[in-house]
Amino acid sequence: MITLFIFYVHVVAAVVIFTKRWQDGGLKEGLLALGFLALIFSVGWSISTFILKLFIDEKGFGIWLDRDALSLTLLLILESVFFYFQLKQKKRKLKTV
Repeated sequence: MITLFIFYVHVVAAVVIFTKRWQDGGLKEGLLALGFLALIFSVGWSISTFILKLFIDEKGFGIWLDRDALSLTLLLILESVFFYFQLKQKKRKLKTV
């Protein structure tokens, strides 16, 4: 269930990012933003799974929090921080112009 929720959050984020970038810069920029999100998601999931394999066994903490759900949760937290600071920098640049 946690895994499904995290995938749903990523689908919603993909739609929001594509729509915003498409309105600001066109179709190519929207597709580029989707590609960047997919790249960050796939590489980040691999890295977070690798990190959690060092500390947690495959069963995790129960039926709801197995290692895959925990790695996706870690990925979601790290992506949220990354995109928050990225959007914060863009807003700062827009205010100075």
